[in-house]
Amino acid sequence: MLDNLHSKNIILASKSPRRQELLKGLDIEFTVQTRDIDESYPADMIPEDIPEFLALKKAHGFQDIIEENTILITSDTIVILENKVLEKPKTELQAKKMIKKLSNATHIVVTGVCIKTKDETIAFSDHTVVKFMPLTDAEIEYYVQKYKPFDKAGAYGVQEWIGYIGIERLEGSYYNVMGLPVHKVYQALAQIQ
Repeated sequence: MLDNLHSKNIILASKSPRRQELLKGLDIEFTVQTRDIDESYPADMIPEDIPEFLALKKAHGFQDIIEENTILITSDTIVILENKVLEKPKTELQAKKMIKKLSNATHIVVTGVCIKTKDETIAFSDHTVVKFMPLTDAEIEYYVQKYKPFDKAGAYGVQEWIGYIGIERLEGSYYNVMGLPVHKVYQALAQIQ
């Protein structure tokens, strides 16, 4: 499938092993390149707009490597609880506090994606509503100690133990919560000439 991509040099600009795994699932050849890109955004930006804004910003940081047959894919995922963005935690204490807030609550996961060629920029985002069951302090402690979720927005990975035992309901794409709405990425890649 995606025969239109056979002569293309596809670059995934992401350090996330989950995004790499998900893109591999589309059965396309790609390489991974990473750079440190400033991930700041305007303080007054609507939370739902942040991931797409950051995906575009990341793509701009790779502008110099986009050649005629290059397709660049960038992405960013955030967790929104009560209209506030939960970033990646820096400490165990922050991680535990974040998960405690998510316990017995519903939040939104938004992933923004930018697919860029020399002539075209496609940007979009996807939303998934996630409902956590009540979690005990012991469960939160166990998860943070064992899984060290410091590279994850909202301090959790849906595909890890906490997702198995804690997620009651999902509305939308599971893979979006993992970090890449692969169904939308596939559709976008299929349009590229």
